[in-house]
Amino acid sequence: MPEYEKAMRPEDITRLFVERSNAGDAAGVAALYEEDAVMAYPPGELTVGREAIRALWEKVLTNRPRFEPEQPLPTLISGDIALTSTPPKDGAGARAQVVRRRPDGSWLRLLDQPEFVLPTR
Repeated sequence: MPEYEKAMRPEDITRLFVERSNAGDAAGVAALYEEDAVMAYPPGELTVGREAIRALWEKVLTNRPRFEPEQPLPTLISGDIALTSTPPKDGAGARAQVVRRRPDGSWLRLLDQPEFVLPTR
């Protein structure tokens, strides 16, 4: 895997996600996740593991979507675990991620809820 810029603050992951997605770099997006990360996407499904997340983003990025930076909400940190979130510009309700600090001080996503969709009744 190529050497990528590391997220040295939990909030850096969102910026790096936007940069790598807009560059069409699915491997770079996947590098922001731990090996066994869980992502709640597509809506109503789970994508488990860095390799599955990379494969998902390869498909998503073939359409060349354009992502805009979103201002993060205050990060909650407890030791080596943090909760990051943003109010999305696309009206998805909210985005939230649990990230974990690595031994080198960088952060990776462990859990990712990129969209909150209200259940249909």
